[in-house]
Amino acid sequence: MYLIGLINQRRVIVLIFADKVIKLLINMGVKENLKRRSTEIEISKIEKRKIRRNENSITNNVRKKSKIENIEDCSVSYDVKNYETSKFSSLQDKISQNTLRAIENMGFKTMEKIVERCILKILQGENLVTTIKTKSTSNLSFLIPAIELINKLSSKLQKGTGCIIVTSTRESALQVFGTLKELLQFYQFTSCLLIDGSDQKTESRKLSKGVNFIVATASRLFHHLQNTPDFVYKNLQILIFDETDRILQTGNEETLKQIIPFLPEKRQTAIFMKEKINIEKFELSINKKPIVLNQVEREEKIVDGLEEGYIIAPSDKRFHFLLNFLEKNKKKKIIVLFSSCLSTIHHHDLFTSLDVPVSSIHGKQKQVKRREIFSKFSSASSGILLCAEATTTEVVFPKVDWILQYDPPENPKEHINRLSEMSKESKGKAVLILSPEEIGFLSYLKEVGVSTSEFKISWNKIKNVQVSLEKLMAENYFLNLSGKEAFKAFVKSYDSHHLKKIFNIERLDLTKVAKSFGFTVPPAVDLSINKQEFDKSARPEKRLGGGGYGFFKTMNRMGEKKGQNKIFKQVGKRKKLSKSAS
Repeated sequence: MYLIGLINQRRVIVLIFADKVIKLLINMGVKENLKRRSTEIEISKIEKRKIRRNENSITNNVRKKSKIENIEDCSVSYDVKNYETSKFSSLQDKISQNTLRAIENMGFKTMEKIVERCILKILQGENLVTTIKTKSTSNLSFLIPAIELINKLSSKLQKGTGCIIVTSTRESALQVFGTLKELLQFYQFTSCLLIDGSDQKTESRKLSKGVNFIVATASRLFHHLQNTPDFVYKNLQILIFDETDRILQTGNEETLKQIIPFLPEKRQTAIFMKEKINIEKFELSINKKPIVLNQVEREEKIVDGLEEGYIIAPSDKRFHFLLNFLEKNKKKKIIVLFSSCLSTIHHHDLFTSLDVPVSSIHGKQKQVKRREIFSKFSSASSGILLCAEATTTEVVFPKVDWILQYDPPENPKEHINRLSEMSKESKGKAVLILSPEEIGFLSYLKEVGVSTSEFKISWNKIKNVQVSLEKLMAENYFLNLSGKEAFKAFVKSYDSHHLKKIFNIERLDLTKVAKSFGFTVPPAVDLSINKQEFDKSARPEKRLGGGGYGFFKTMNRMGEKKGQNKIFKQVGKRKKLSKSAS
């Protein structure tokens, strides 16, 4: 019996062992099958990803093509020669009474048809791409509807920014900001100006308190989007690009591409330009198909009775010629054009201190004051008017004897537009002052059909006032400050000129230019913000410890949960120092 029991136990052990071996073999086979299946699943996932990428690329291409097709399909053109005007009072149902009161105080009564269409389309919530060349009310075509949109949504904005207007230059930004301040005189909205050359700390303080309207240049706006953590822009309702063709000419295309990802996608976009550009560059900025309003170009021609010419003057003798010319022709009607409002202000103060009676209009003046000065000048039989280039878009030149272009225009078309605004009855003369390095600009004028003759000057008859000018600039503190700002503005506008083959900043003799402003040593000018090529190495690096370029505030991030965003900050160093100190 005992032997039988042992045999039975061994059989059971053998059977158990056999069962375990069979299970191991089965598991091994299952694992191999699972591995095969997993590899097949991974291969199928990779193939699916490739298919999805191809589908996404196809859909993106289709969207891009559809955007361009939609833009071409919905384009509408208006003939400027036969345009119809309408009164602002016809928009009573669309515009609030406070805005209409401000427009009446500014002196505007009528507007062109294309301006009315722009206002109505923006108020309807449409994206807009417009080529507009009107002189007097071009800024109102986007400022009025922007104010009305923010007025309706003021409760949602709280302290954030609802409207951002990007301009091409500082002078145009000052002009737009001045018009905006006058339109907001019966509102309690806040506004801020962000331009190159101003104090960044004061701008960041205003942005941290909360600003409803912002007028900015592209480079300074990009700086604050990076480095101002309390800047609230998540509730942005409308983004406006003014003089977009000029923005691209000044080399800020890459800066715009960096700005657009910061801003929310759900917004209106309005693009205004003087000349047609490739709209594909702004595919990122437009989230739905825009309405395109094209203003047909006029065939601008210089007045037949106008005698046009140029003068070759070295950079250090330009002011000597201007002063002697104005002193000899005080009884005539003269307009002098400058490239910036800072240069206009400085020369106005300088001529008044030299007992030369002049008046000036520039972008820092209010609209009412500009119109008063210009109406007095147009009604007078003689006088000297100093104008900034940006303000010439608002006025129509009266019957004058001389037009002096002290600073060269941006392009030949701008040269024609300046002189074509003179009255057809005038039989005056127009003079373009060029340095010996800028004679190549005449070839561009010939391509457009403008033939000019040289007005020869006997420099022996012109008084040399360099010593008295330098003495006056050294003794007068306020003239010295305004002269430095005017010099910097001239150099920066020269650097931003898009005809680089002729107006090259590297070939400009700054010591001679400084002498024309009354300085023996040229003031320092920072041109790092006006780089024509966007250099990623020039961008600020992320600072450790938070703040700066790598800030981690999430006030402008919509739809993100906590813990999903990456935080760049310094960790652990302060604790180690505290332990070692203790």
